[in-house]
Amino acid sequence: MKNLKYLVLGVLFGIILTKSEVISWFRIQEMFRFQAFHMYGVIGSAIVVGMLSIQLIKRNHLKSLDGEPIRIADKKFNHGTWIGGTIFGLGWALTGACPGPLFAQLGSGVASAAVLILAALAGTWTYSALRERLPL
Repeated sequence: MKNLKYLVLGVLFGIILTKSEVISWFRIQEMFRFQAFHMYGVIGSAIVVGMLSIQLIKRNHLKSLDGEPIRIADKKFNHGTWIGGTIFGLGWALTGACPGPLFAQLGSGVASAAVLILAALAGTWTYSALRERLPL
């Protein structure tokens, strides 16, 4: 029961992803082919909401659902950021899915999302195994 609130939030998030069509392979392909503004609008509005939310959290010293202070660490730019972002974008363009909506795709009946979830887990495991040897 302790984690019920997270389950409810996850289900609501999945419904929002599905209803807004951001889990649609066709919408993602439209974005990468510059054929529609839909995904750019969703991503752009998410960036604005994220920026405003972080500012509100920092200025008002807000706490988590568990009552703990939220700490947002500063991050330094390094070359791994753009290299990883490029690899991530290529994978997103090839598969038509990023890790966030994979579970919503699976839940909405896209069986091939199971393969992508396994591939995402394999990629995460590979990164963790190689992290110490990767350049900054």
